[in-house]
Amino acid sequence: MIYTDLAIMAGVATRCEQCDGRRFTPDVLRHHLHGLAIDEVLRLDVAAAAQVFTTAKPAAILERLTSVGLSYITLGQPLTTLSGGERQRLKVATNMTTSAATYVLDEPSSGLHLADTDTLVMMLDQLVDNGRSVIVIEHNLAVISQADWIIDIGPGAGHDGGTITFTGTPPDMIANSTTLTANHLRNHILQ
Repeated sequence: MIYTDLAIMAGVATRCEQCDGRRFTPDVLRHHLHGLAIDEVLRLDVAAAAQVFTTAKPAAILERLTSVGLSYITLGQPLTTLSGGERQRLKVATNMTTSAATYVLDEPSSGLHLADTDTLVMMLDQLVDNGRSVIVIEHNLAVISQADWIIDIGPGAGHDGGTITFTGTPPDMIANSTTLTANHLRNHILQ
């Protein structure tokens, strides 16, 4: 796309006539991988790419992206279009095979469709099963309910500092705590 700034009026975006919006020169586009030009490869979502690229290394990378709930993003999608939670899950996917001992995630369910929360929880469980420690700052009750240990901070957490109002397992919180999180978690479990 060619963006033209019209100063006092809204800018105009027009399709590049030279590449017809494909982002590459004809010399680059004449090369194919698995029958696809580079612009076609970059438009594939992770799930579709997994069907095309089945050799060991690409398949492993695509499987990690799927395991963190990112099968819907395209290979050429700009990072600036991803939510904070999606960027965190992308970072986890790229580091899943490293020797990192601890992962700290801030709202990894952000930007995630509710139907994909189970995928996120399975990914977190996989990290723990592989001997990693996972610390998650989260407000999503479906994620909180699956935690091994909860540290509830409130009221007025964040900029007000907050205090630790509960520590324990989700069942302990439901049975013994009266915090706002406990009340919401109790209602979530009963639904």
